[in-house]
Amino acid sequence: MASLGHIAVGMAAGRAWATSRPARAMVSFAALSMLPDVDVLGMAAGVPYGAPLGHRGATHSLVMAAVLGLAFALLARGRGRRFLPTALVAAAVAASHGLLDAMTDGGRGVALLWPFTTHRYFLPWRPIPVAPIGAGFLSAEGLAVAGWELVVFLPFFAYALWPRAADGPMSR
Repeated sequence: MASLGHIAVGMAAGRAWATSRPARAMVSFAALSMLPDVDVLGMAAGVPYGAPLGHRGATHSLVMAAVLGLAFALLARGRGRRFLPTALVAAAVAASHGLLDAMTDGGRGVALLWPFTTHRYFLPWRPIPVAPIGAGFLSAEGLAVAGWELVVFLPFFAYALWPRAADGPMSR
């Protein structure tokens, strides 16, 4: 994926979750939705793509999504958010990353069930084109994938960015 879909899902979740400060929640959930891709830093350090800690490995697993959800909820608890609902929503946002990546048409699959197995999975339905990694993303192919994601995930962006009734000029 070109990451626009991940950002869109995070923004929409943040908008749905926010009771105040929707922009802050959208940025926080968008960052959370992108966090599993921290594994690309390992590629620069020589971690092989197919290794458990390689790209689409452990950080993309459902177990890691649960850990991220718990950590996110602990941080949010200090801001007065209820722990369990926040943990569940945050874990779902983090899990969406691996599940969306498992719907791409390329790569080596996603280690969704790590640490129980290092097997890499794809979902049966794979409509999302895979984007080139790194500088290759700026190629014609990478930009085409980004454009595809922008169109497909437009409803998520629209929901996230559509002004709420209380945010509009008529509410003042």
